[in-house]
Amino acid sequence: MTELIKINGIHLNTEVKGNGKPLLLIHGVGGNHKQMDVIANPLSEIYRTISLDLRGHGASSKPIEYTLQDHIQDVLAVMDYYHIENTYLLGASMGSYVAQGIAIASPERIKKMILTVPKSNGATSSVQRLLTEHKKEIEGKNFHDSVLILLKYCVYDPEKMKAYTDLLETGLTPEEFAAANKAIAGFDFRKDLPKVKAETLIISGAYDGLNPVEEGREIASLIPNARFIEMKFSGHAPMYEEPELYLSYVENFLAS
Repeated sequence: MTELIKINGIHLNTEVKGNGKPLLLIHGVGGNHKQMDVIANPLSEIYRTISLDLRGHGASSKPIEYTLQDHIQDVLAVMDYYHIENTYLLGASMGSYVAQGIAIASPERIKKMILTVPKSNGATSSVQRLLTEHKKEIEGKNFHDSVLILLKYCVYDPEKMKAYTDLLETGLTPEEFAAANKAIAGFDFRKDLPKVKAETLIISGAYDGLNPVEEGREIASLIPNARFIEMKFSGHAPMYEEPELYLSYVENFLAS
């Protein structure tokens, strides 16, 4: 069921599938909840999956300015709207930053957490950093062509991932995408990660040039009893690069 709900003075587009224990799924920057269907569809056979378009994304409201804290409060409000006292939580890339913030702000509300291709801090968004580092290489190129060029820095098999370039592209206007990137600039959760109570699994991709493996290992060292997995033939999109293996890690962790 897809629903546009009013939260914190804006409208958020949500999709709920299945029954069972709740599992919240949070997408990456510039994306939308459909990016998480590769996880939501199989897991909704066991869990009640709740996906959403974060503010500034998808079919949700697009304020001119907003912050990472806004995302965090929005997701907590979505939990209240659906009467979810506590939940399992899975965030990918930017979604993993939001997930960390939620687990820090309300540790008792997150039972298990999966952080996929995460980082704990950043002066700018990882996408913005990559574009800046390789600006000469993509000079004069449109965003689509730039993504094709930069795939080799983000994934294990660039040719295979050309079928999923929409994961790294965006349907947002340049102004909307700039606002989305600005919202996740300058955060640092490292001093607060030891407060996380959720049982946590961190999954990083060996070929991820956006949020390298070292970023995931650092988070695992800061969250009490966290588990870390490095996927050897993945970059920034392990749920698409090694889908069966990724899903097995997630299912086994949630079921354990």
